[in-house]
Amino acid sequence: MAKEIDNKEVVNREEDYSRWYNNLVVKADLAEQSAVRGCMVIKPYGYAIWEKMQHELDRMFKETGHVNAYFPLFIPKSFLSREAEHVEGFAKECAVVTHHRLKVSPDGKGVVVDPDARLEEELIVRPTSETIIWNTYKNWIKSWRDLPLLCNQWANVVRWEMRTRLFLRTAEFLWQEGHTAHATREEAVAEAQKMVGVYAKFAREFMAMPVVVGCKSETERFAGALDTYTIEAMMQDGKALQAGTSHFLGQNFAKAFDVQFSNKEGKLEYVWATSWGVSTRLMGALIMTHSDNNGLVLPPTLAPIQVVMVPIYKTDEELSRIREKMESLKAEMEAKGLSVKIDDRDNLRPGFKFAEWELKGVPVRVVIGPRDLDNGVVELARRDTMEKQSIPQEGLADVALGLMDEIQKNLYAKAEAFRTANIRKVESWEEFKTEIEKGGFLLCHWDGTPETEEKIKEETKATIRCIPIDTCVCEEEGKCVYSGRPSKRRVIFARSY
Repeated sequence: MAKEIDNKEVVNREEDYSRWYNNLVVKADLAEQSAVRGCMVIKPYGYAIWEKMQHELDRMFKETGHVNAYFPLFIPKSFLSREAEHVEGFAKECAVVTHHRLKVSPDGKGVVVDPDARLEEELIVRPTSETIIWNTYKNWIKSWRDLPLLCNQWANVVRWEMRTRLFLRTAEFLWQEGHTAHATREEAVAEAQKMVGVYAKFAREFMAMPVVVGCKSETERFAGALDTYTIEAMMQDGKALQAGTSHFLGQNFAKAFDVQFSNKEGKLEYVWATSWGVSTRLMGALIMTHSDNNGLVLPPTLAPIQVVMVPIYKTDEELSRIREKMESLKAEMEAKGLSVKIDDRDNLRPGFKFAEWELKGVPVRVVIGPRDLDNGVVELARRDTMEKQSIPQEGLADVALGLMDEIQKNLYAKAEAFRTANIRKVESWEEFKTEIEKGGFLLCHWDGTPETEEKIKEETKATIRCIPIDTCVCEEEGKCVYSGRPSKRRVIFARSY
């Protein structure tokens, strides 16, 4: 008999936000810890959400001219040594392969590493692929006619994190990484800016998650980048989450791997580069932006099941009649492009089914009992507002389709209102120390120095999330909130995941 799910098992969000998140990921069947420390198993329901994210992002990448490729998981250690900032940025997170063979242990009770099978050069399990890709691009790029080169890959990467949390920070995670090569600096900068715009559009339109687009400070940039563009989202506990980044790499990697092209005048030039990526961290962002104490709340655009139908019956004859009607309504909704599931399991009571689908965040629930069937109506419940209403069976497909757009807009509006209420301008250091304890984004003047940035981080655990470029007007004269020195703009400080 299937286990009846009690939504009361979900930890209260207001009492312990961190525990609520971890509990919800497991209870909603999204992921679980694996036998490998720091790694997770993404369960089918969680992976179905990630697949929908992948599908939409992949479509958006291809619409902007990018093509998919795949590059090796293993990177020769010497490759990481060629770009100094890059290797320094990832050195502490790298997993290293030293041998290529096992053998039976002398006592015959297991296996041991064969000492005679040591690799001539150690291999790094990719933490990111710039080095292996740029070593490859050297063979692909010879002339200006080969540019721009616009590649993306869907892959897994390993960064040996010490403190892990499902989806948000794991030793191995899934992501996409775009790597492009261009003839001019201007083209590369435009590419990096365009792709952070793609991420912002995806976050807003599909995740119903408002984001601030901005530039990272020099301290927070990607290792080896000249500029890093980012989308920053605010979670329900007021912390920031970096949801996607796009990097202008200049000619650093082209010079490190000697990637040159012959321009139209026949002269050799180094190419200009970008890289950009989002990961399964977006799953964590989705959960923490919308969900509540009843479980997940999923935007319809990313929900694996958009409508769940639950029959209420006492006899097999009643079930047969209701099921026939449900199949007809299901076909009408599927013809409109909706994903629909009929839950007629006979080993769970209706109340437990309701709790399970609320826990899993299905946007709309449709219930039909014998009386509803006779009266030509259904009971319809929205997950975002928990509102219920009785509506005619005829036209249900159009109503459900309209609700998808309504729910999507409502989730975005709710998240945006929360973010707006928690963005505050701060003028003094004393005010900063008080306000940062309340969470949210603090718009503050900063003198532009890494020293001040580090001091603020040391004393408050707050970092510069970004220098905004699209959401708020931050170009204004002022004094640094910490040092009192002149400042030309406000930046966003917050504590983050």
